[in-house]
Amino acid sequence: MALVTTKEMFAKALKSDYAIGAFNVNNMEIIQGIVEAAKIEQSPLILQVSAGARKYAKPAYLTKLVEAAIIDTGLDIALHLDHGEDFEICKKCVDDGFTSVMIDGSKHPFEENIRITKEVVEYAHAHGAVVEAELGKLAGVEDDVKVDARSATFTDPDEAAEFVERTGVDSLAIAIGTSHGAYKFKGEPYLDYERLQKIHKLIPDTPLVLHGASTVLREFVDKCNQYGGNIPGAQGVPEEMIREACKYGICKVNIDTDLRLALTAEVRKFIAENPAEFDPRKFLGPGRDAIQAMVQHKIKNVLNASNTL
Repeated sequence: MALVTTKEMFAKALKSDYAIGAFNVNNMEIIQGIVEAAKIEQSPLILQVSAGARKYAKPAYLTKLVEAAIIDTGLDIALHLDHGEDFEICKKCVDDGFTSVMIDGSKHPFEENIRITKEVVEYAHAHGAVVEAELGKLAGVEDDVKVDARSATFTDPDEAAEFVERTGVDSLAIAIGTSHGAYKFKGEPYLDYERLQKIHKLIPDTPLVLHGASTVLREFVDKCNQYGGNIPGAQGVPEEMIREACKYGICKVNIDTDLRLALTAEVRKFIAENPAEFDPRKFLGPGRDAIQAMVQHKIKNVLNASNTL
């Protein structure tokens, strides 16, 4: 049981049709719910921290909470920085003990993205960590990631092959139609499987990553709104689409919005039904249970990663 990189878990996933869940964490209850689900399902696990979560909870607290989760569950866990915007934050996370970092240079021109990514790769590899990069831009809003639909671009397969060769990056996040946050499709949901297959064929040994893959289950949106919320209607990525993508080199699937909705729905329900209660344990406990149930569902029914340890 230890903090590990994603190398071994990705190597196993590439040989099969499952993906590893990368779940965003912000506090103790979220971490507890996620790791208990992974322990029950006997699934490999990536816990990831966004820039917003890092600022909110502070790196030392999050790192120690993940270390406690490893001791408590006996799981090997990869600790990953999600959407690092520059070399400096990636370096800080590697120095803090993160085993994996993402450098998101997708907002830059191709050559600049290569330059920044290569710099992060060289530092991370020298310190025993691995690196994820992004090529192409996903639309949507999540924490500090904000890209409007007009600026979103799908990943070019030939550029993906050149990018991996020149940077030495360990995994690559690609844009094939998903979106960060509460995803809103215009018309029918669509993922570009043909593009995904071309990318996988050109770089078959490179683990691919799917961001913006929350399904935004209607039941949790409705429950949030039933108990005082005002969350607009949203349609996430259908689960069968994610399962299909896992057949073509997708080894890591990022999940955040669904966790937020599941926890928030239970907290709002409890407070609405128990307005005199002020013990945080009473409403955070059900929220933690909702996180666990959501993650078990993802591992078992979407990622097909149960019993893959």
